[in-house]
Amino acid sequence: MKAKELDKKFDKGEDISKYLDLSRASRPGRDQRRVNVDLPKWMIESLDKESRRLGVTRQSIIKVWIAERLQKVQA
Repeated sequence: MKAKELDKKFDKGEDISKYLDLSRASRPGRDQRRVNVDLPKWMIESLDKESRRLGVTRQSIIKVWIAERLQKVQA
């Protein structure tokens, strides 16, 4: 199938997943590395309280907050 045909199907809202080879798909710049950080008990408790309030995991809230800070610093 040519790219124009695929684009038309996508633009019409058709499911194009059957035309894609997802076994080789990747997200450049999204490779993950594990990092261990020791935090004081009060920080962990505060993170857990806030993550429960938001209904997300501790790891998720840490990632979001770090990303927000890095974006702010880079601006």
